[in-house]
Amino acid sequence: MQYGVFAVVSIIVGLVLLNVIIKPILKLIKNAELVANGEQSEIKYLEDGKTKNEIDELTKAFSLMHSELNENLNEVSRQKKQIETILLHVTDGIIAFNLEGNIIHCNRAAEQLLELTDKNLSFNDIFKKLDVDINLEKVIYLENWTSTESRVSFGEKTLNLFFAPFKDENDRPGGVIIVIQDITEHVKLDMMRTEFVADVSHELKTPITSILGYADTLLEGECDEAISKKFLERISDQAKRMSILVSDLLTLSRYDSDMVVTNKTEFDLGELVKNTYDNLIFEIEKKNQKAECFVTADVPHVYADKAGIERVVTNILTNAIKYTPEGGEIKIYVGFVYNDAYIKIIDNGIGIPEEDLEKIFERFYRVDKARTREMGGTGLGLSIVKEIIERNDSRIDVKSELGKGTEVVIRIPTKHEDDKKNENK
Repeated sequence: MQYGVFAVVSIIVGLVLLNVIIKPILKLIKNAELVANGEQSEIKYLEDGKTKNEIDELTKAFSLMHSELNENLNEVSRQKKQIETILLHVTDGIIAFNLEGNIIHCNRAAEQLLELTDKNLSFNDIFKKLDVDINLEKVIYLENWTSTESRVSFGEKTLNLFFAPFKDENDRPGGVIIVIQDITEHVKLDMMRTEFVADVSHELKTPITSILGYADTLLEGECDEAISKKFLERISDQAKRMSILVSDLLTLSRYDSDMVVTNKTEFDLGELVKNTYDNLIFEIEKKNQKAECFVTADVPHVYADKAGIERVVTNILTNAIKYTPEGGEIKIYVGFVYNDAYIKIIDNGIGIPEEDLEKIFERFYRVDKARTREMGGTGLGLSIVKEIIERNDSRIDVKSELGKGTEVVIRIPTKHEDDKKNENK
């Protein structure tokens, strides 16, 4: 039934084309031949005007066809420009190859990701450069081929490649399109997450093992009172260490989840640093260290989260005390430069190797793991410091030399952002 309807429609369309376009064109050709042979007398369009009307109708038909063709071409051109604009600005790389393996389209992102300087490279040239064993014919002709997606390392980048064959207007294989995604950051985050879980497990395993060992010994009941007290003290120390570790982990988790509210207010930085110094004076005296705190006269109030900044100062000063030997020196300065107040803490302690300076703010990173763990550090303090500093539009810079000491400078804005904007107008 469907084929019969299609045949009838085809016949009707053919008749319309025959009467409206083909017959007038044939008559025009015949009349043109007569004129060319000098036989104008046989052309009767001057007598009855029939041929003239047919010419007018044919002209209108061609004019309509011309107008519709222009509209279609303009629409195709517009869509082509839209697609080109999208492909130009999309962050994923896109390369299209024909059946011969030659590039027929390559956007800017693909050129940058694959570092292409020559667009005349073939499919095999490019994937040989990427060290990927892949066959163009398999991608195009085997729809269920399992390797239509591939992950490769290229320099310092990790790329994900998606291969999708496309067909021409006759529904025959026309080539293959490759979408290239830069997943370097995703891979790094996955590695960091894996390392973080491993570090947490290790950090918790050590005190738990210690607690279980002492507890089992006590349960055996073969220890005198002095040894029992000593074991209980160690159990308490390890439990406190675990409590601090879990607390720090929860703090970082809240920062990662953006659950920490930063309450910025104006406050006196010099007063905060002096109070922190006074709170730690017992630790300083216990190690017989010489510590001094200097506050410049005219330091304007800073605009930041007071509790957060207090935690930062406490952490940095505690580290200075912890890693400065007995009898060492610690100096604290509070001053003002441009629109920032600063805190400078200088010690003559053990220092940090130059190659470790860039890593000290990483989670669980320790310059001397054994010594840090012995002193009760969790390896998370400076990570928390970094989070607080960034959320308060502040900066922290560390200079250090192994065996000669460390200098930490913290810069905190003294003006509200609205005040800065008004000042710049």
